Amino acid sequence: MNPAPNPAPDATRPVRAVIIDDEPMARRGVHLLLERDAGVEIVGEAADGVAGLELLQRVQPELAFVDVQMPAGNGFDMLRRLAPEGLPVVVFITAYDEYALQAFDVQAVDYLLKPYDDERFARALERAKEAVRRRRQDDWSEGLAELRQLLQHVREGKPGGTEAPERILVKTSGEIVLLKPDEVDWIEAEGDYVKFHVGGHAHMMRETMARLEARLNPKHFVRIHRSTIVNIERIRKLSPSFAGDYVVILQDGTRLRLSRGFHERLASLLHQAL
Repeated sequence: MNPAPNPAPDATRPVRAVIIDDEPMARRGVHLLLERDAGVEIVGEAADGVAGLELLQRVQPELAFVDVQMPAGNGFDMLRRLAPEGLPVVVFITAYDEYALQAFDVQAVDYLLKPYDDERFARALERAKEAVRRRRQDDWSEGLAELRQLLQHVREGKPGGTEAPERILVKTSGEIVLLKPDEVDWIEAEGDYVKFHVGGHAHMMRETMARLEARLNPKHFVRIHRSTIVNIERIRKLSPSFAGDYVVILQDGTRLRLSRGFHERLASLLHQAL
């Protein structure tokens, strides 16, 4: 039976949140504020570091509102006991401002100082929900990458290997597009994504240039700039520029800059192709 692909991240699914604070009134206040937001589901509360750690490990929430100073270990010690993959998005709520820098160690998205008003809490919550949404998208992209690898291995009839793929699977506009490598003209980095240029069309995928380059056949694709990979079969000529560099001109007239640091790599590949 073929494994089912991971579903797209559901932006409407409530964010699963916990509250960890030793002050009952403080927990109650956060609880009441979270109840106002239909996009949040409270899945547990704890009053100290030991109970908080057990709660985090048991329910594995996406978001945690955490006090710093608590009995049985402070909030930082509690979070550091979690495996990195088990660390939720964190908002610290505390009366002490001197711990703000330490919050970066556990990748907290906000640091609320007591007392805070509803508006300040709302801003922190929105920031935290956006961080959760980004994580969901990243997790889905990672699952999609695993699916791409699995499909490649099945297609090639082997359990593993490092050979270049016969197809490039690109998730675009909610669909999965299968591209033959020789169909791709060139690829460019665009933020956290890469853009495949294919015969006048473009397909976006969340990926880094370094990871993509490692998967492409080095006999057919060459990186000519930190943000550009080109299919060598699409290169028509190299033209010197006024800055002393070269411009790579493709068969369709597209002009791409060749960085100095990639001269030798392209020259070697072109020599092999002759």
